[in-house]
Amino acid sequence: MEIKGFIDISFVDWNGKVSSVIFLPGCNMRCPFCFNATLVLHPNKLPTIPLEEIEDYLKKNKGWIDGTVITGGEPTIHNDLPNLCKKIKELSFSVKLDTNGTNPTMIKKLIDKRLVDYIAMDVKAPLTEEKYLKASGVNAKSLLEKIQETIDALLTLNIEHEFRTTLVPTLHRKADVEEICHRIEGCRKYAIQNYKAQVETINPKFKDLKPFSERRMKTFLKAAKKIIPNTIMRS
Repeated sequence: MEIKGFIDISFVDWNGKVSSVIFLPGCNMRCPFCFNATLVLHPNKLPTIPLEEIEDYLKKNKGWIDGTVITGGEPTIHNDLPNLCKKIKELSFSVKLDTNGTNPTMIKKLIDKRLVDYIAMDVKAPLTEEKYLKASGVNAKSLLEKIQETIDALLTLNIEHEFRTTLVPTLHRKADVEEICHRIEGCRKYAIQNYKAQVETINPKFKDLKPFSERRMKTFLKAAKKIIPNTIMRS
């Protein structure tokens, strides 16, 4: 497994923790608003970072770094993901995984073997074929059952977790937020965040899309809190 990005210190990728962030290449979705277009579509254009370099950095900063975030792309498409998590855990660091939830078998394995401490799952849209197709950029028929299975696993297994949705004009309405909330009701945390214009997006039409107003985002937050009181809004 190749590592295609590394942030040595982050204060925003894991709430309450100082973390390092590892980026794995490739994804089984093509979300039109995704800002990691090169990582998803052309990872070969990015330099590969040796794991040994990251391990050396973590060892030298044990008193400063709390944990490591593994993100992408989609980390669970890599069969070696458990080995990566194990190496990080052996260095006595906590592991957070960012995922789109399409590989419940992998996620359950990581939880069962205690290779992850926190899972953040993106819920792109209400779980219908039409809406997930628009938000994920791929035919979601074969993925929705797996996404549903991952949601149920996070709701029932003993693992710290959050669900999160990036709200994008042209893709999301208040009713969509409410529908998502009803599906994940009972979760430990739900986070909504506003779309931001990006340097690059998988669909170039989304690059300069104007985000929702602060007032509209507060409307989404209010609607979500009625169903999931522990909903937060990230800047």
